Amino acid sequence: MTTIAFIGLGNMGAPMAANLVKAGHATRGFDLVESACAAAAKSGVAIAKSGAEALEGADVVVTMLPAGKHVLSAWSELAPRAAKGALLIDSSTIDVESSRKAHALAKELGLLSLDAPVSGGVGGASAGTLTFMCGGDEAAFAAAKPVLENMGKRVVHCGGAGAGQAAKICNNMLLGATMIATCEAFALGEKLGLSHQSLFDVVSTSSGQSWSTTSYCPVPGPVPAAPSNSGYKPGFASALMLKDLKLAQEAAISVGATTPMGALAAQLYAMHNAGGEGGADFSAIIQLLRGKL
Repeated sequence: MTTIAFIGLGNMGAPMAANLVKAGHATRGFDLVESACAAAAKSGVAIAKSGAEALEGADVVVTMLPAGKHVLSAWSELAPRAAKGALLIDSSTIDVESSRKAHALAKELGLLSLDAPVSGGVGGASAGTLTFMCGGDEAAFAAAKPVLENMGKRVVHCGGAGAGQAAKICNNMLLGATMIATCEAFALGEKLGLSHQSLFDVVSTSSGQSWSTTSYCPVPGPVPAAPSNSGYKPGFASALMLKDLKLAQEAAISVGATTPMGALAAQLYAMHNAGGEGGADFSAIIQLLRGKL
């Protein structure tokens, strides 16, 4: 049994922490939002009054926070209090520069550290089927892997400090652009008189196939578990997709990369969010392409 402090018990953090409890780890959590703490407590997470209290005696600290500034603030407060040899894992999706600064902070204090953002959304967090994209040295990855495997089905070491964040934003830039193209195809198919099912049957077995079609189809019917069948209740909100696309563009600018499709995807999701759809699933962008927003 490992003693784990989990900081950030939101839509992703709470089910992730719950899976650590299910795996038999002593898990203490903290969140600034009382309702988030209350929800996590129902899953067996012991709720601390502060991040510092959650940290007491912890072998592993996991943070799941909104942005780089929050991660750096939390690590600056908690890392000096961490036990000797403790492992710090950040599963937030943040900019690569902030991630590297967090690693540097941990290194100065002699602590192991890993950036380990996730893919799989709320459903994957609840089911324990997330993919973790990890950045950090081999020792940190080896120490973290058994913990992460309690929350996900795939744990990939992508390289050194910040490499997990780099992989995450590349993946989500591709996902955002692919979802837009998928939605365009289904919106066009509707106007051409094709049924959703017939187009799905062709695309899902042909050269246009993608995860956005076969696992997350943006129209109701073909993939029953997709958010399109539940009024686009989010598995991954449009506001979060826009956040990741912006991070990808910031990264592209920082290294002089050319990403025209990623840039256009960011613009379209910005329009979608501006139309009041930030809380809807990111596949709901089909409504923008249908001209219904």
